[in-house]
Amino acid sequence: MLNSIRQIFRRASAPAKLATVPEGERYYVVGDVHGRLDLFDALRRAIETHDGASPASRSTVVLLGDLVDRGPQSAGVIAAAREWQSRRPLRCLAGNHEEMFLDSFEDKDVLRHFLKHGGRETIMSYGISRKDLDALTLGELQDELVRLIPQDDRAFLQSLDEMVIAGDYVFVHAGVDPSRPIEDQNRNDLLWIRERFLRHVDPLSHVVVHGHTIFEDVEDRGHRIGIDTGAFRTGVLTALVLEGAERRYIQAVDADGTITIRYTGGIS
Repeated sequence: MLNSIRQIFRRASAPAKLATVPEGERYYVVGDVHGRLDLFDALRRAIETHDGASPASRSTVVLLGDLVDRGPQSAGVIAAAREWQSRRPLRCLAGNHEEMFLDSFEDKDVLRHFLKHGGRETIMSYGISRKDLDALTLGELQDELVRLIPQDDRAFLQSLDEMVIAGDYVFVHAGVDPSRPIEDQNRNDLLWIRERFLRHVDPLSHVVVHGHTIFEDVEDRGHRIGIDTGAFRTGVLTALVLEGAERRYIQAVDADGTITIRYTGGIS
């Protein structure tokens, strides 16, 4: 009887298995950029410098979506992401703001919503002035979008992934429905879910790395890691670096117009 009790407590106190990415692979997972091309460029350079100075490995960059809106240079961010993808392994996820952007071409109600949530800045980043934009009706603006937005940019946004799995991790934009298996998630939850996911406290089949919800600092709850540090609002853009069982961070930080790189979690 005593031995049985000891076995129960031994099992209960055993440390949880550390989540890992596949051996020989390294992942750089970047939070919501939201039109901050200056931070994105600085973080891209820092990632490539770190990757070049690290032991040889198959490295992949994952962008968690919401490249566009709110910040001033969404068109530049899309161009930079496309260029980066052309010369290194890079997966880009669709965020809810990319979905709104694309749906705005066909749906006036979505376009109206898009304009209220940062879409105005996205459209202006393609070369139209605020005065000219404000003078257009919704129908006229839809016609203008077709003229302003290059088809290659639209095709890039239409091609974005919904989810990437790497070992014990899953990368998504907003989160997952905790009641459904990872392989049975629906797109709306992956791009839009918030409270049902954030309130969940129990372990999931994978550690979920997500953006979408702004945190003052990285929020690592064990079963999920939120890395949207509010680039457009706070001036901090975060990348989570995963290798083996290690979790590290690289951040581009804008302090009064000067961008510096901050390393935490063991990166030197």
